[in-house]
Amino acid sequence: MGVVMDSAAGPTFASAHHASYQGIGQGSYALAHLLAGHQLQADVFVTITPGPMQVLKQANMVANAVPVASTQMVISYSPKSRFAGDFAAAAQGRKTWYDVLSEPGLRLGRTDPAVDPQGANVLLALQLAADYYHRPDLLKRITGSPQNPAQIFTEPSLMSRLEAGQIDAAVSYLSAAQSHDLPTISLPDEINLGDPAMQSSWYDRASITLDNGKTLKVQPLVFYAAVLGNARQPQLARDFVAFLQSPQGQAMFREHGYSPPRGNGL
Repeated sequence: MGVVMDSAAGPTFASAHHASYQGIGQGSYALAHLLAGHQLQADVFVTITPGPMQVLKQANMVANAVPVASTQMVISYSPKSRFAGDFAAAAQGRKTWYDVLSEPGLRLGRTDPAVDPQGANVLLALQLAADYYHRPDLLKRITGSPQNPAQIFTEPSLMSRLEAGQIDAAVSYLSAAQSHDLPTISLPDEINLGDPAMQSSWYDRASITLDNGKTLKVQPLVFYAAVLGNARQPQLARDFVAFLQSPQGQAMFREHGYSPPRGNGL
């Protein structure tokens, strides 16, 4: 969400309110724990999926959170990749995207599933794909292991590396790919984690346990915003959350590839 926040929503709000804006982008769980441990100070927290927000609710730092946008998982790839032609063929249905991702030498990028919901959602989406396409080895073929260090990058750097051609592809949020003008391959609703109506009937069957014992489950790909209890600018924080929900804020989300908010507040 760094692009829409740092290049559109943040500066626009700051200008209108004669204030300054500073965004900090990291994995959502990592940020949540830093905030809960008072190792980081902020006024507003924006995250994808309810999990990181629940960390702050349990620490009594958030009273409520509201949905401001949503997204879906897609395959995004670099136009500079030597596999770009294969991905384009997959987008047209002439190849399967999971076979392309399994090609020798392909550099896949993702974030750490232990600290970032996007990294967790990559694994869960691929596990659902294995079930959907009846390819039981699909997840292992593509990722090697859940926390394969050769594929793990920090959340802020992932799309930039893809743009630069340092990696070939990522299983990413549609919003992130479109914010960086990267080509994508759409995934069925059964895999893209974007349809809350499929939670109990399909998404709940996905479950992955990491080496540290943490179990990953699908949560709705909804972005939530909340005012932090220790905000130094509480009124500005409330105004910013309201701005994200406003027609102007929602137009900025749409322009950067985000879907409308879904579901209820937390």
